[in-house]
Amino acid sequence: MTKNAYIHIPFCRSKCNYCSFVSFDKIDLKKAYLEALMYEIKTIYKGEFLKTLYFGGGTPSVLTMTEIKKIISLFKTSQKTEITFEINPNDTTEKYLKELKQLGINRISIGAQTFNDKILKLIGRKHNSKQIKIAVKTAQKAGFENISVDLIYGLPTQTVCDFEKDLQKAVELNIQHISLYGLKIEAGCFFAKKQPASLPDSDTQADMYLAAIKILQKNNFKHYEISNFSKKGFKSKHNLNYWNNNNYYGFGLSASGYENKTRYTNQTDLKKYIKNPLLKITKDKLTEKEILEEAIFLGFRKIPGINTKKINKNFNINFGDKYKTILDKYLISGHLKKTKIGFALTRKGILVSNSVLCEFLS
Repeated sequence: MTKNAYIHIPFCRSKCNYCSFVSFDKIDLKKAYLEALMYEIKTIYKGEFLKTLYFGGGTPSVLTMTEIKKIISLFKTSQKTEITFEINPNDTTEKYLKELKQLGINRISIGAQTFNDKILKLIGRKHNSKQIKIAVKTAQKAGFENISVDLIYGLPTQTVCDFEKDLQKAVELNIQHISLYGLKIEAGCFFAKKQPASLPDSDTQADMYLAAIKILQKNNFKHYEISNFSKKGFKSKHNLNYWNNNNYYGFGLSASGYENKTRYTNQTDLKKYIKNPLLKITKDKLTEKEILEEAIFLGFRKIPGINTKKINKNFNINFGDKYKTILDKYLISGHLKKTKIGFALTRKGILVSNSVLCEFLS
């Protein structure tokens, strides 16, 4: 059964310079899009009680309460369902947040990116650092007890000291979760066409990441996945479902899903999606080999690493024997470590995780 769902809201009031996600500033198409989205949900969703429901984007906070309520009403949820809603700092009012809470949304993810006002302007964000702090305090006043903040490191002109200040300011807000993302300039974003000056190099990004681990762990944030840190009891249940390689629905433009050993991706053209929201641009039945490789790749993203006993049972293999050469290589180099349940990346391994994990996928 599929008990987790992601909903993509692809509208933004403006596009950030680093953003390569499928999002548009064509707010006039919102009504037609939501009609298509709800048709997709009604057609595909099988009526399971959901463990998690996640509104991502784009900017979900372009939606009205009536629109959000209509979408949530299509699903079976309970008070135990983790319902996450992404929001920009400049979209938060106490009234809006209180109404979100009344609809059953119990987790807020705030796209802060940095507390440095000069850098916020460079990357095209429409808020300032003061608005981030106000947004968090307003969410807390509205009754939210599970608040996550996104930060980016490796931004133009950003130094290690700058990023350490960002982390300290985030910690001081008394939030429960922090997600960290290294800047990646990909095709389709403004920075890909016009690369900014003074980008930190890979060594500086690595120093920022290691500083984050030190600062956040000192402040009682548990490092539970490569990019994610949480206070006790506040891990993202929705994202853990991805890393545990379980089923999930993907609804909306460009959304991806995984059901019955099949991965799919929805249409990425907005007008085509509105015309036919059931059309998938990819739909691939995974082989047992591919499922094993995904279990390894996703499992190593979690800081505790992979549970070899479970993998051996699920795939009828001996993990230690099958991957002995790779394991020996990276255990000796210090990129992997043996754990009570199997194997995990070390901090040194995390910094080059893609290179290490690629060898398990060959």
